[in-house]
Amino acid sequence: MTRRRFFLIVLDGCGVGELPDAIQYGIGDLGANTLGNTARAVGGLIMPHLTRLGWGNITEMQGVPPEPNAPVVWGKLAERSRGKDSVVGHWEMMGVITETPFPIYPHGFPIELMQAFEKIVGRPVLGGLPASGTEILKQLGEEHCRTGSPILYTSADSVFQVAAHEDPAIFGLERLYAVCEAARAMLISPHPIGRVIARPFLGNHAGNFQRTGNRRDYPLPPPTETVLDHLTAHGKTVHSIGKIAEFFSGHGITSSQHTTNNTAHQDALEEAVRGSGDGGKADFVFANLEDFDMLYGHRNDPVNFARLLTEFDTFLGERFLPFLAPGDLVGITADHGNDPTTLSTDHSREYAPLWLAGKPITAPQALGERTTFADWGATVCHWLGVPVLSGTSLPLPDPTPYPLPEMHKEKPLS
Repeated sequence: MTRRRFFLIVLDGCGVGELPDAIQYGIGDLGANTLGNTARAVGGLIMPHLTRLGWGNITEMQGVPPEPNAPVVWGKLAERSRGKDSVVGHWEMMGVITETPFPIYPHGFPIELMQAFEKIVGRPVLGGLPASGTEILKQLGEEHCRTGSPILYTSADSVFQVAAHEDPAIFGLERLYAVCEAARAMLISPHPIGRVIARPFLGNHAGNFQRTGNRRDYPLPPPTETVLDHLTAHGKTVHSIGKIAEFFSGHGITSSQHTTNNTAHQDALEEAVRGSGDGGKADFVFANLEDFDMLYGHRNDPVNFARLLTEFDTFLGERFLPFLAPGDLVGITADHGNDPTTLSTDHSREYAPLWLAGKPITAPQALGERTTFADWGATVCHWLGVPVLSGTSLPLPDPTPYPLPEMHKEKPLS
């Protein structure tokens, strides 16, 4: 029998249009369409491989015309969970719906939370307000270097971000990780913040402070069984690339590569699809490419956002798709939006792209709108011959002999 594998690649922040409930998440979310608006802002995207393979069927993208005869499956997925951050989005892909949103702090952290963190650190902290990660370094970085007090800030998402210098004489990387781990243990109740994030940086004055690639995320663990747990319980192997293992607190992960930028993520994906390393042995390879969001979405830089899309297209067409085996499927999606053309520098509440390809798919299939990201996890289970945990599998060729259970009744978006 032909071996089956499934690759799911998440282009972090690459949404394809505002969801009907976007106004509930902020006026800055209205009109968001990360890929469509980025394409217009730069006069057209350059993505020849994905153009040929129907990427332009998903939403209007200047430079990427529709190709309705492409032998791929396409559509878009609505997010049922309450939120628009990476943790919530990835959890939903793997079957966990977040009904109660994580807390956010648009006016800054409450004094009691600040004081509790100061006890962990052993000294006062700076900041405590919503801020851009690069701007707050300009504002408070020099004071941090003088005093050794870490910088605390948040955003429109449920995040507790701690910035500190990597030099041990000022603060140190291992100390930063330690205080973030302690903060994660503290932030369960009454402040179940979605993610604690260590934000190390280097430099010696406001003009040259620069965040490094040693960021580390500490999310809440998933509250229930995920598709990753379900797969490994059924004897399947799961390989994560990038921040995936962090999003799931390592649960359900057989092996992982903690790569920290798109170039390294893509190298790891190429290694896996060619059959090398732990990724090459896995049944399911799950990757997050965060540079779209982290480097350019939050900085409202559509030019470089578009450049990364071109680089990804080149990688996909030249270094990944040619090496797919007969039993391989690859899906491309997003966890939320981060439109670099809007006034907001935060995530946007958007549909995620749905694009599925592989040698087993020989005819075009337009699926329209799906009502949950969880359909990705259902599709992975279906393709790998594991009973579906939640969601509804996309229609697949040559279905497995496992009977599909009765699917849950989906709730409408509110």
